[in-house]
Amino acid sequence: MASMLSRRGSRGALALLALAGTAFSDLACAQSTLTVGIGTQDTTTNTATVGVIVRQLKLLEKYLPRTGKYADVKIQLDWQNFTSGPPVTNGMMAGKLQFGAMGDYPLVVNGFTFSTNPESRSELIAVAAYNLYGSGNGIVVHKESEYFAFDDLKGKVVSVPFGSAAHGMVLKVLQDKGYPATWFRLVSQSPEVGSTNLQERKIDAHADFVPFAELLPFRGFARKILDGVETKLPTWHGVVVRTDFAKQHPEIVEAYLKAILDAQAWVRADPKRAAEQIAAWTGTDKEVVYIFLGPGGIMTVDPTIKPALVDAAREDVKVLQKLDRIKEFDVGGWVNEGYLRRVFAERGLDYDGQRAATANYEVSGEDSFCKTPVTDPRRAGEIWIKGGDIQPFASAACTLGALGTLKGKGVEVNVAYVFDAARGIKLFASEAFYVVDGKGGIAPYLLRQDAEAAAGAEGGRVMPFADALKAAATRG
Repeated sequence: MASMLSRRGSRGALALLALAGTAFSDLACAQSTLTVGIGTQDTTTNTATVGVIVRQLKLLEKYLPRTGKYADVKIQLDWQNFTSGPPVTNGMMAGKLQFGAMGDYPLVVNGFTFSTNPESRSELIAVAAYNLYGSGNGIVVHKESEYFAFDDLKGKVVSVPFGSAAHGMVLKVLQDKGYPATWFRLVSQSPEVGSTNLQERKIDAHADFVPFAELLPFRGFARKILDGVETKLPTWHGVVVRTDFAKQHPEIVEAYLKAILDAQAWVRADPKRAAEQIAAWTGTDKEVVYIFLGPGGIMTVDPTIKPALVDAAREDVKVLQKLDRIKEFDVGGWVNEGYLRRVFAERGLDYDGQRAATANYEVSGEDSFCKTPVTDPRRAGEIWIKGGDIQPFASAACTLGALGTLKGKGVEVNVAYVFDAARGIKLFASEAFYVVDGKGGIAPYLLRQDAEAAAGAEGGRVMPFADALKAAATRG
């Protein structure tokens, strides 16, 4: 009898276990997983506020929907890092990525490529950062090179990541000058390969996007001979999304845009901290990150889709059409500001007002060397004390004077910044050419030809950094 009861008890226990297992299985099946692929470029400083910052600070997780149709859905973020834009488009076309961050020319190619996709289109939903005048992309040569201008490169070997924003810049310059595509030998090399080959002098020049045209000179073996500002066409990076995903999950699109707004505010709240953190995450020197995203930086961080950037995309289309790279493409129909407008409205922000504004945040404060406030930020300068603060100065002359004094006292300095007198671009002081006039003025220039033209017009002398530093000391 006891044996029979034992067997009955065992069967009952097994039944309960089976029932529990079924219930657990049903519960597991009830919660589905939605994987969201986001393609970013960690080493492209322009995309920091739509990529690495959002990922590392887990800003998107704060806003992911968890109620309604998402109550039983686990949202899994799949961040994928690339070194340029074209592979991001490949991932989006394959359905492995729903969002992608890339530069202007790759964005246009992305939109055009999706225009013939039967499953989905892509839409531009936000801007990461921009420079209205085209600065950011550039061409560099070896520091000891005899080349100082684009025209010096005739017949030379120039590398660039094909399909990138920098590639578009090179094509635009060739077209503007009326030069054929064979004017120099253009080869495709990634930023990493091109940088190494330039350092080893296996190529004559390397064209690249943010941050490499500043990063390579900062690391001591390159010199910039062309800045994208010479194209007179804005350069920018933005975010695209697959429309099939966006229509099904607008809440996730808006969550991502909220995270981007938070990331941009985080940078501006403490740009020195931001530069240090981004450097730690990406390997890009903090001084280089700061020249792009700090006050008066080469790039303006702003998510709004400005008409000037849309017009620039239309010009990009024309450049690519002349080379038979793309056919007809409706840029206006590709832009979708609706998601970003809703996020702005939810936060009580004026989208149209910010969209119309183009001002960056600027260098400000009190000049401790010349004992005067900074009143003209695009004539100012900054010095980053090693292990200390970033100090503002009212002019290039004050910056160089203070730098000489600090060095004389044995104070170590990470870097000094000044602004190009002709173009307003933020520069590393050590990389600029200086015009010193007879009245005590010291004006920095990115390009030697600009400095020579200014010196001829003003009766000044062109000096390298070391000589300008001495001149500032004698005038102090």
